[in-house]
Amino acid sequence: MITPSIDSRDLRNALGRFATGVCVVTTRTADGQRAALTINSFCSVSLDPPLVAWYLSDRAPSLQAFSESEYFAVHVLTAEQQHLASHFARPSPDKFAILGDGVRPGLGDVPLLDGALACFECRTTTVVPFGDHVMMLGQVERFGYGAQTPLLFHAGKFMAREPVLQT
Repeated sequence: MITPSIDSRDLRNALGRFATGVCVVTTRTADGQRAALTINSFCSVSLDPPLVAWYLSDRAPSLQAFSESEYFAVHVLTAEQQHLASHFARPSPDKFAILGDGVRPGLGDVPLLDGALACFECRTTTVVPFGDHVMMLGQVERFGYGAQTPLLFHAGKFMAREPVLQT
């Protein structure tokens, strides 16, 4: 049923019925500061050229860091990495402290998280505001992936799902 007037809370609840993957995006600013956050707005845009996009609230504390950085990395999380999704979703003075040696440098010295289901190292190509969010478009320069179970987000909850048997 479509509501004649849009209630933002109801709209958010309806949109939450769409299951998504869960990612952590990382970057490094020109002055060397690391930034990261949890997202579920990641999507493929093009295979040729290889482009991906994700969206960031225009009120996010890390907006400036991501908007001004030349590179970012999108880490698709596994079901076993729910703790990382929760951790990077909260404000923290040093979000990377809990990782210890579980971080290595990527393109542009962007921090890469170990153990992700997939990782896309991207050069930022376009930053465009849309409504209350900003679209970050990046060209994939390097990527890698595994075969673990993905972490999903549905109706406000983290979930893990195995493939459905084909009949």
